[in-house]
Amino acid sequence: MKLGFIVNPIAGMGGRVGLKGTDGKEVLMKAIELGAVPESPNKAKKALEVLKSVKDEIKLFTGPGPMGEDEALELGFNLQVIGEAKENYTSRDTEIIAERMVDEGVDLLLFAGGDGTARNIYNVVGDKIPVIGIPAGVKIHSGVYANHPSSAGKVALKYIQGEDLNLKEMEVMDIDEEAFREGQVTAKLYGYMKVPFEPELVQNQKSGGIAGEEAALDGISDKIIEQMEEDVVYIIGSGTSTRPIMEKLGLTNTLLGVDIIKNKKLLASDANEKEILKHIDGNKAKIIVTIIGGQGYIFGRGNQQISAEVIKRVGKENIIIIASKQKLLSLEGRPLLVDTGDDEVNKMFNGYMKVRTSYTEEAIHKVKGL
Repeated sequence: MKLGFIVNPIAGMGGRVGLKGTDGKEVLMKAIELGAVPESPNKAKKALEVLKSVKDEIKLFTGPGPMGEDEALELGFNLQVIGEAKENYTSRDTEIIAERMVDEGVDLLLFAGGDGTARNIYNVVGDKIPVIGIPAGVKIHSGVYANHPSSAGKVALKYIQGEDLNLKEMEVMDIDEEAFREGQVTAKLYGYMKVPFEPELVQNQKSGGIAGEEAALDGISDKIIEQMEEDVVYIIGSGTSTRPIMEKLGLTNTLLGVDIIKNKKLLASDANEKEILKHIDGNKAKIIVTIIGGQGYIFGRGNQQISAEVIKRVGKENIIIIASKQKLLSLEGRPLLVDTGDDEVNKMFNGYMKVRTSYTEEAIHKVKGL
């Protein structure tokens, strides 16, 4: 079995610092200036660790240095490096390496990144070979990704061991990052890639809003505002479900970012992790988040600014989840998901949590830390 393994070493760096992606050299430099650190190497390693039990049964092809070689060597894999080592790598390097892996006849391509990386892989791979994505980016709308880094490894393991997994055509989606930073989501379907499909391990494509939610969200926002406590810092997560809260308070809302309020006044707009930590230091705080429709994530997708460290300081008991009944129903019984990158924090969420679904009602829903 020939396995391809590619890591986008800069994927996800824009999340905690509030940049909503790292497409483009200028944005990457800004992320580094703000203190961003690489996220994808550790996530890629979590996927590859699952395959250690079969490392003698596979031939691993990987990119040079931080594009996969470093992680594979650390875990003791025998490998063949494709591409030349260099100081900086670009999206074109991803495409070149993926193309050469196709030429080498790899049976499955495992790659770490976000929607931009999926696009790069799709540009040269198309439907020629099966792929599975390791979620490591800020933007993950595409259906080609597993729901957690270790899940990607589990899918690959099942495929390597010959389990009868259907190859399902899954969407490669991406959005315009510049428009995204201005609060506009312009998603585009670029094509489909074949994914060994395991429903419990592979994520769904993000679904859009459902008609009829407006009245429910109106009631939810009224209840949230009514219950707000004095001198408590409220961290308002991203999304259209939290927007009515800010609108009713007459405050500027960052649709795709995180805002901070106290005593119903705005403390910070589009805050990054450091700003959030600064404002909650020495203060009681609460987090208000919603659910990504169709996928079920409450943390770890599009709101990485609310990091594991922020969650630990705030406390699980001070997290308020809001969503319409329609959005919960769109999950078809699947649990809400948490993927903060910190196993201890993820496990903290295992169990059940309340979800505010209207002015008068709450639902109890299962939550799973990945």
